[in-house]
Amino acid sequence: MTTDRPTSLPTPTAEKITGPNGPDAPGVRRKVAAATAVGNFVEWFDSGAYAIMSATIAGLFFPQYDKTAALLATWGIFAGGFIARPLGAAFFGRYGDRIGRNRMLALSVLCMSGSTLLIGLLPTYAALGILAPVLLFLLRALQGFSTGGEYTGASAFIMEYAPEGRRARYASVVPITVGLASVAGAATGLLITSTLNEGALNSWGWRIPFLLAGPLGLIGLYLRSRIQDTPVFRAMEKREAVQEAPLRAAWRTCRRQVLTLFGYSITNAVGYYLMSSYMIAYMSEEVGYTKSEAMLTSVVAMLAYSAACPLMAAASDRFGRKPMLLVACGGFAVATLPAFWLIGTGLAGAIAGTVVLAVLVSVIGTSNVPAMVEMFPGQLRASGSAIGYTAAYVLFGGTAPFAATGLVSLAGTPLAPGFYLMGLAVVSGLVVWSSFRETLRLPLTRTTVLGE
Repeated sequence: MTTDRPTSLPTPTAEKITGPNGPDAPGVRRKVAAATAVGNFVEWFDSGAYAIMSATIAGLFFPQYDKTAALLATWGIFAGGFIARPLGAAFFGRYGDRIGRNRMLALSVLCMSGSTLLIGLLPTYAALGILAPVLLFLLRALQGFSTGGEYTGASAFIMEYAPEGRRARYASVVPITVGLASVAGAATGLLITSTLNEGALNSWGWRIPFLLAGPLGLIGLYLRSRIQDTPVFRAMEKREAVQEAPLRAAWRTCRRQVLTLFGYSITNAVGYYLMSSYMIAYMSEEVGYTKSEAMLTSVVAMLAYSAACPLMAAASDRFGRKPMLLVACGGFAVATLPAFWLIGTGLAGAIAGTVVLAVLVSVIGTSNVPAMVEMFPGQLRASGSAIGYTAAYVLFGGTAPFAATGLVSLAGTPLAPGFYLMGLAVVSGLVVWSSFRETLRLPLTRTTVLGE
């Protein structure tokens, strides 16, 4: 059985907060869910805007001597946005554990919406030359800096308000809104590409998803500013259990949890970015579908992902995090290659193949979110989860489209990305089997580190 062992960290138990601002007060959880959902939606709509217009951006921000090279450069800048994620994870994780979860999330949505809005105002290569992709890279880096703390911070925030036995279902708001943001982004891209001619798309149409970031960001900031911080964090403040150096303490005392989180998150990261960001460019550039067909497929897949998330979260609350993580890794290992094969058989097959990937991503994502929050003690939660999760997304998620494009070119087969994802799934499955300790029933108010 999993046990807790005391460490050198403070060990008072957080008291239950009651009254009009307590977690069980009427309407509080609804407001928390709304603030989490809208703020997270804004973050991921903004982040997904770049992927939605990736093929168009390749033609506008890079010289077109070699289309494959231009697309690789575009995905290189996409990956470059992930370079800043560790800095963002360190900053926002430390901020969340020292100053509060809610203030951290308000700042992150402000950074994201501002940088995305500026991308929509950028001159292209024809106007600025090499300076255009340089500025694009810097703004992508600022997007990445913001995203570094958003997903893990939002997960901790909503779960620290969630009732016992329903944590995964509450936490599923986070991946659901990621999916819905991608649907909104892909639908926006589909509408733009299907209604505008190429001249209008290249001159101003591609900017629309980025310019929407301004008003959406203000809505997210308003909602997050009206919610008090979580009961767990407020109790830690009252008991003076807040850590002065949570990043250093998380790495020193929770290294096993950080590395385990990294080990199974690599499949979550690559699966998600292949299924969402990469698939639009893959279908249009590698397999031969029109941009409209590729975006339609993406919309259907992300709707399937969003619909599957609450069902898989309910299963996680019933059966536990470890069984669901193992099911997901096994599913990727067995079904990824057939899914990629289906994508090349026609539009119906493409939709079926991407839906298979979407459901598998929902299985791993809806257990990843609660597990990464539950495995860390309250005073190190934002920092510890940000380190392990963000490292996986930087090294594997951000590079997934670039690696997949390069593998297709090197191997000469459009199935190459499927082999890549299958191999990672085997690695993640072994990590979960050997190192993951079930977290389903652990109290979120604890200040002790899981025993080995």
